[in-house]
Amino acid sequence: MERGKLSVIKESASGPFYKLQGRENGKNLTRYVPREQVPAVREAIEGYKQFQALAEQYAHEVITQTRAAIAAGSKKKPSRQKSSWPKSRKSSSS
Repeated sequence: MERGKLSVIKESASGPFYKLQGRENGKNLTRYVPREQVPAVREAIEGYKQFQALAEQYAHEVITQTRAAIAAGSKKKPSRQKSSWPKSRKSSSS
């Protein structure tokens, strides 16, 4: 898995030169990628995009369930919760 955008820096007679650019820890990070690694880096970038899509889908499902649970809970009357403290008896004055 890899984040960022793969770009061609320049073309030469021997072929293109590539860089991977992205943000990491709030800073712009550029890494030069050898030609032989380009297919693997592209695959890794696609893997990260798939991860993001799955994480978004999961978050959507959890949010939907949470909202449904909250809505179901708000339809019920609020019940008095019992205290774990023992009841204290009121002293009777004679």
